Amino acid sequence: MAAPNLLYIMSDDHASHAIGCYGSRINETPNIDRIGHQGVRFDNCFCTNSICAPSRASILAGTYSHINGVETLRDQFDGRQTTFPQLLQQAGYQTAIIGKWHLGHGGLHDPTGFDYWKILPGQGLYHNPEFIEMGRERVDQGYVTDLITDDCLDWLEARDTNRPFCLLCHHKAPHRRWEPDDKHADMYEDIEIPEPATFDDDYSNRAAAAGAATMRVDRDLDEQDLKQEPPPGLSARELKKWKYQRYIKDYLRCVAAIDDNVGRMLDYLEEAGLADNTIVIYTSDQGFFLGDHNWYDKRFMYEESLRMPLLVRYPEEIAAGSVNDDMVLNVDFAPTFLDHAGLEVPREMQGRSLRPLLQGPTPPDWRTAMYYRYFMHCDGHNVYAHYGIRTRRYKLIYYYEQAPGPQEWELFDLEEDPRELMNVYHEPAYAETVKELRTELAALRRQLGDETAPWVV
Repeated sequence: MAAPNLLYIMSDDHASHAIGCYGSRINETPNIDRIGHQGVRFDNCFCTNSICAPSRASILAGTYSHINGVETLRDQFDGRQTTFPQLLQQAGYQTAIIGKWHLGHGGLHDPTGFDYWKILPGQGLYHNPEFIEMGRERVDQGYVTDLITDDCLDWLEARDTNRPFCLLCHHKAPHRRWEPDDKHADMYEDIEIPEPATFDDDYSNRAAAAGAATMRVDRDLDEQDLKQEPPPGLSARELKKWKYQRYIKDYLRCVAAIDDNVGRMLDYLEEAGLADNTIVIYTSDQGFFLGDHNWYDKRFMYEESLRMPLLVRYPEEIAAGSVNDDMVLNVDFAPTFLDHAGLEVPREMQGRSLRPLLQGPTPPDWRTAMYYRYFMHCDGHNVYAHYGIRTRRYKLIYYYEQAPGPQEWELFDLEEDPRELMNVYHEPAYAETVKELRTELAALRRQLGDETAPWVV
């Protein structure tokens, strides 16, 4: 059998609860859903550091932030380290990345392992964006989601049809500040989007970090986010509701443009006879708060931020309509792609190929816990640095920086409290659970090589 092609589509900040096949209450995504309906939907895919650049580095290198060196938004990726595109390229794959990079550029920080690359500098613009194409700057006229897809389709059309390809299609949308295109500008105009169940969270019964974060819908969205003045005479509750509707509708309009363009990509594969031998992935670099806990943005280890969408279609191996609830991570992506290409996974990669999960029963030694660490203490939305462990039932979080808040622990029983509203760390009934989780957390840190301060057992 010929080596499979790889089409990897990644959006930015697209939460799984804004995708139709994940049971979204707030929108429909028929084209993205095609991937899930024709392949597998992973229900427990998590990132290891919920912020754009670190997650992207972990996906490329198959390693955690403290290993690949991209712990924060300020860190740039060193292209001398091993990545899955480099190894695929060496094995004869045609490789390209088009769209958001966000890992620095120039010298060692330009994309490596790609025959062709065309990236947005930094976050990039929604309208008439600048690109850096193989080191040269250019400005393209149009809407960024359409332009990225146009370039992906052009590259596919011009490829060598005798060799397998690996194409990374990286969308900017729906990243803040949520600027829709003209086609979707009036979408949802006469519809009220449902508010999330935790919209009126008051952050009681939690560590101080939750209340300190400055990413509240009612307080921290600014004029650039809202794009117009609120109507006069609104009460505080009415103003909060108005801001949410402004925010979430623009977010969903940006998602709609992605969905349309995913459809264009899928249609091309079918028309070109490539659908059966192409692994198609749709994901995002992390989750996002969609008014949950009265927040936008990400960073926290709470579920809406931690959880990533992951849809995979590959008719050769994946039964249509499959659903997997095993615990998978963004560091697993690189080993998975290499495994499907028939290549050896480097020992330095810390993830594990998902291929056994796609083919049959879960291996008996599959992970039952995952490690998370967010490094950017109070640097962006005033979120405190923290690390933690998530198991099937529990989540233990340690806010390890002391200033301006105290060092604190949170424990959530996800079975009893799936919305994470009650910290039970100090409850006597959970004392043994705390002890066990702290021991397991310390073991995970040692296993993964994150033995830097702060260290607790």
